[in-house]
Amino acid sequence: MQDLFNGARYLFKGFSLIHQKGIRRFAYIPMAINTLLFSFAIWLGFNKFEQWMNNLMPTWLPEWLLGWIMWIIWPLFAGLLTLIVFFSFSIIANLLAAPFNGVLAEAVESKLLGQRPTGMPWKQIIKETPLMLWNELRKIGYFLLWIIPLFILSWVPIVNFIAPLLWIILSSWMLAIDYHDYPMANHQLKFPQQRALLRKKRSLALGFGLATLGATMIPFINFLVIPAAVAGATALYLEKLKQL
Repeated sequence: MQDLFNGARYLFKGFSLIHQKGIRRFAYIPMAINTLLFSFAIWLGFNKFEQWMNNLMPTWLPEWLLGWIMWIIWPLFAGLLTLIVFFSFSIIANLLAAPFNGVLAEAVESKLLGQRPTGMPWKQIIKETPLMLWNELRKIGYFLLWIIPLFILSWVPIVNFIAPLLWIILSSWMLAIDYHDYPMANHQLKFPQQRALLRKKRSLALGFGLATLGATMIPFINFLVIPAAVAGATALYLEKLKQL
């Protein structure tokens, strides 16, 4: 439990880091990408939420029984729908921001180690963009191995009652993996090595991911989540994981 809170604390540290001199300019582009995408997600949610909820409601229940337990089912499915929408947009936002997140992680590490971050290395960003995008696609492939079975289970009667909790756990773990990729990749750690390292401090990683997931679903705060999570994951890696 203590590790869960300690992991969450690093996201708050990330929010403070991205506003510090020498780091702010590296956070602007991921922040702009996140703002545009989540503004669209919020607009889409407001316009389609009721329709999606009606589609998710189980039609196999008798009308009288559905009305009686609606007060239980509706919040569960509302939570599930919100998780799916915001997690999906997080994946897209990270895919678009990937070339800049690695540079942001480098800048945060330099700041934490007492060095002065350099200017925005555009040549490095352009050169590494194909590799970063390929790396993001590999992560998405790994995530789909878990997301697809869970999505199917979400439609199975009885089992779907615990689906929101499973989505929260899975989303937290995946967000932890996603954002720690940037500082770890800067230290030449491959994707399997990253996962193995995070498993050694699973509660710490889940706490960080859970806080990130919560912040992702708070309007306006979610505009800052990508750079804050990259900064927080970099700090967590340097202070808790690098020496393992």
